[in-house]
Amino acid sequence: MGTLLEQLAAHPLPTWWQDAKLGIFVHWTMASVPAYAPIGRDPFALAREEGEWAAFAKTPYVEWYQNSVAIPGSPAAEHHRTTYGDRPYDAFRDEWTAAHAGWDAGAWAELFARAGAAYCVMVTKHHDGYCLWPTEVPNPHRPGWASARDLVGECAAAVRAAGIRFGTYYSGGLDWTFQGLGIQSWQTLFAAIPQSPEYHAYADAHWRELMDRYSTEMLWNDIGYPGFGPGAEQLMADFYARTPYGVVNDRFDIIGTRTGTAHADFVTPEYSSGPPPEGRAFEVCRGIGTSFGYNALETEASYLAAADLVRLFVDIVADGGNLLLNVGPMASGAIPWAQRQRLLALGDWLAVNEPAIRGSQPAATSRGATTEGITVRYTRGADGATYAIVCGRPSGAVVEIAGLPAGEVTLLGHYATLHRQGDAVWLPARPDDVPAWTLRLGPVTDRAPGEGVAG
Repeated sequence: MGTLLEQLAAHPLPTWWQDAKLGIFVHWTMASVPAYAPIGRDPFALAREEGEWAAFAKTPYVEWYQNSVAIPGSPAAEHHRTTYGDRPYDAFRDEWTAAHAGWDAGAWAELFARAGAAYCVMVTKHHDGYCLWPTEVPNPHRPGWASARDLVGECAAAVRAAGIRFGTYYSGGLDWTFQGLGIQSWQTLFAAIPQSPEYHAYADAHWRELMDRYSTEMLWNDIGYPGFGPGAEQLMADFYARTPYGVVNDRFDIIGTRTGTAHADFVTPEYSSGPPPEGRAFEVCRGIGTSFGYNALETEASYLAAADLVRLFVDIVADGGNLLLNVGPMASGAIPWAQRQRLLALGDWLAVNEPAIRGSQPAATSRGATTEGITVRYTRGADGATYAIVCGRPSGAVVEIAGLPAGEVTLLGHYATLHRQGDAVWLPARPDDVPAWTLRLGPVTDRAPGEGVAG
């Protein structure tokens, strides 16, 4: 039978996850009440450019607000002092609960479906330790530190009704009701992970409750786990036994996953679009703006433009990965308009270009360019065709792509076969300023009656 780790390693990566390509992440915590963090580079860039202290003290992540306030001299600490005085973080709970009294999970599900998401991962407990479901596993340090309303259950039911799979995020590594506030370096981050048997039992019981109550299809852990991995092996084995099509991320033990001493189905680069160097299945997670949680300071300038989001998505898929795109709802549960606009734009684009994305694999040649220098990304579709995704607007209706694979050419969203001569293709018209448009290369199987060759 092998060791438990060897048994976990034999778990096949489910086809649904490989084919999905797009998931929605939801970070919704009581930090959405102050909704403050300095706009800036992601923490990893801050660490490289300004040092570890800046990565934590100047983090753009709103969901880290409680920790940021605990760092003397940080922008959040100054903001909190001038705005709230000595008000404790816990006091935001009542305001947050009252704000979302009228929240309807169905609105989320409708939006996620229109965006083209195949799965949703909801934060069920972030680093502040607050549970978004009425857990039967009480916090030993803060009685009642959980929602009386089953926010997780409502979201799970709504997205599944919309045909979207449901997974759960749980902060297994950090829980500031146990220890660790004031993290301002990588060393203090790892030291903040509770290692006591009490906390291990607490986190394990929560994960099992999420499995039992919501039949979660993804164990999306964060930061680490008591024991840095081995403590999660039996949890994973029991998860696979009840949900053989489930998936587990690498954040139970990132280091162990890389060295082969811990299990994961996929790795999770954050605010990075490139594939991981080890060639593992991967899922890029990032916010639409600079934060995961809602930041009231975000503007059009700090949110990723719709065109850039589409091209980022294309790059991730062409490299063989998934995108877990985050939304940060306001305290009321409403998803900000700027975030909605981008989700809808992505969904509109995906509705036309889905054959090149859903169920695709990286093509033998993954990258090319037109003679005008416009980037072209290639995928191999589930139908066996090669797709050339052109990430920009050409100057005319004739496009030449060096090394364009052989085959009949059609334009997604247009029935007729296009005329080609070598690497040059005659389009029906010059494309508009859509972020990317796609040529299909292969036998035409869906030509409309009466349609022939264009040009």
